[in-house]
Amino acid sequence: MDSRLPRRRYRQTRVPQSIRRFIRSTGTVALVAAFATTALAAPGNDAIPTRLWSKEVRDYAAKSLHSDEALSVAAIPLNGPGIEQYVNADEPRSPGSIMKLVTTYAALEILGPTHRWDTDFLTDGKMVGDTLNGNLYVRFGGDPKLTIERLWSTLHELHDMGITKIDGHLVLDGSYFRLNDDSPQFDDNGDNPYAPFLVEPSAYLTNLNLLHFQVRADERGTQAWSTPRLEDVRIDNRVTSAPEGPCPGRHQFDWTPVFGDNMQVTVRVTGSLPKGCRTTTYLSLLPHEQYTASLIRSVLADTGVTITGASMTGMTPEDARLILKTSSPDLVTMVRDINKWSSNVMARQMLLTIGAENRKDDEQDDRVAGIRVIHDWLENKGIKTQGLVIDNGAGLSRHGRITARQEVQILRHAWNSRYAADLMTSMPIIAMDGTMARRLRNTGLVGEGRIKTGFLENVRSIAGFARDENNTTWAIVGMVNNDPAWNGQAVLDRVLYSLHYRPPTGTAISQASADNVNTAIQ
Repeated sequence: MDSRLPRRRYRQTRVPQSIRRFIRSTGTVALVAAFATTALAAPGNDAIPTRLWSKEVRDYAAKSLHSDEALSVAAIPLNGPGIEQYVNADEPRSPGSIMKLVTTYAALEILGPTHRWDTDFLTDGKMVGDTLNGNLYVRFGGDPKLTIERLWSTLHELHDMGITKIDGHLVLDGSYFRLNDDSPQFDDNGDNPYAPFLVEPSAYLTNLNLLHFQVRADERGTQAWSTPRLEDVRIDNRVTSAPEGPCPGRHQFDWTPVFGDNMQVTVRVTGSLPKGCRTTTYLSLLPHEQYTASLIRSVLADTGVTITGASMTGMTPEDARLILKTSSPDLVTMVRDINKWSSNVMARQMLLTIGAENRKDDEQDDRVAGIRVIHDWLENKGIKTQGLVIDNGAGLSRHGRITARQEVQILRHAWNSRYAADLMTSMPIIAMDGTMARRLRNTGLVGEGRIKTGFLENVRSIAGFARDENNTTWAIVGMVNNDPAWNGQAVLDRVLYSLHYRPPTGTAISQASADNVNTAIQ
């Protein structure tokens, strides 16, 4: 008996016929309301005949989405009885963030779970007393998550060595990655080009290239600050203090960056904040090289080290001496951060790393090299890649495409991989954490699956592993591409709910699409 998913059983209760009809015939609001008010358990003898599972899913999607072509589903039993189910499974779809499962699983097998990213600090000078006479070179290794905390603990060692002054330049070496400037850009329809999810990958990436701004009101008025504190960033705090009261939401504050000719940016924040309240936001405002140079200078200053020269980019001399090094957590830890919270820039860094570590001599773009390596890896597993478009490895793309059949086959291979546990533990747990924390609550499905989610304009998706009430684990993929797709989340939650309580077992008809019916009898 497989134990990779936590086991929970729920007392069966009979659901009133009127409630069942209500759920079948309504959309998002009604579905959520029914889940919340009835805490639905197994339907027992009133279950939909399992031979009709695919048809019921397609019919429900047609009613909710007003299209019988908007939904793709693929479900495969992995360790128990069940009939494979397919709905429009060979239609290439925009997957959103479930594409991250392809990238992270590939990284586990291609780079290995113990892969780490090194960042080296070197010099071409000598230490004389409390002074380093020479340049400080920072040779980056593509670390997806080189945080301010790790930089501080590493650079503080300079002070511990007795160095309080660097008489030279700060030189950033980003030669680890090869990148072309013609990489596809994500066409975002939002009103915030500085949002964290839009951060581009870079060899110079540090601290996810983010600034955390905060404003707090107290008896002194309002105070504003940013973390990290950078010389290139100023705050124009125009938030007024109000009497104590309910704390307002973030949307009631306006954060407007104003860029100057001197490469500095001033962030003007307006709004009203009751005493004792705080408001925050994250923004990405500076180019990677400028952000990272400013961050390193700030950290050096905090540790009591001054640097006299300018900031620049360049290659590290071959005879430069290593003085400091920081290594990232292992790849498994990075995969967990990517999938639990759907980090786009970390996933994109991982794709670039796959390319950088496996590029051919004539390849000049690690994104393209990474895509080639993953395609070859999938083909070697017998997974057809026709129509698959990985684009950037994160799913933050209008061009990325995958079929439900391709993704579910990848999940089936992942289930049998040596690193299955590492991938599964990285995925959000139903109704408990990550991007699934608020979904399918009060339905009896708490902890009954590990599901990666996807969300773009006109796109909703799920992919992962879910267990039915018979303790059979299924690989499940669902994608909604529809205009609009706002009701798609309810449809996909319905798929997970139905798979758990009414799994297709016994004699079944599995339908690949409305026009192409494949019959499987068992």
